[in-house]
Amino acid sequence: MHHDRAVTTHRVRDRMSREPVTVPPYTSLTAVASCMRDSDVGCVFVTSDDDELHGLVTDRDIAVRITAEGTLAGLATALQACSGDLVTVTPDMSVCDAADLMSAHSVRRIPVVEERRLVGVLTLGDIADTPHAQEVLIALSRTEANH
Repeated sequence: MHHDRAVTTHRVRDRMSREPVTVPPYTSLTAVASCMRDSDVGCVFVTSDDDELHGLVTDRDIAVRITAEGTLAGLATALQACSGDLVTVTPDMSVCDAADLMSAHSVRRIPVVEERRLVGVLTLGDIADTPHAQEVLIALSRTEANH
């Protein structure tokens, strides 16, 4: 496959998904799981009414909370289960720089934030046709091999 060098100058805003699935902070994990199922996604972002990003909850987060910790899914909230220390990018960042962050932190998706507000998400699928996707895949495979 031939890669155009111009693709490396693309900005995150050119590639990101503009409608990430979100839930309010006090949503029960049962409702979060239903939201994931209905939207066919493996993670949801936890945001307040003004779209301020608090974290993200993955299907694995729910499984760990409910099975390993014995938490009742109807009582625990998205805010309690979410990963709050997120690496984020801005819409004006280059796809190359965003991919470097994805590789460095071994993540398949990265929230796009502007002035503390969630405006999108950049996923491995969004950059799959760029030369940078391979770097992210290599970092992910190394991380998964160590778990």
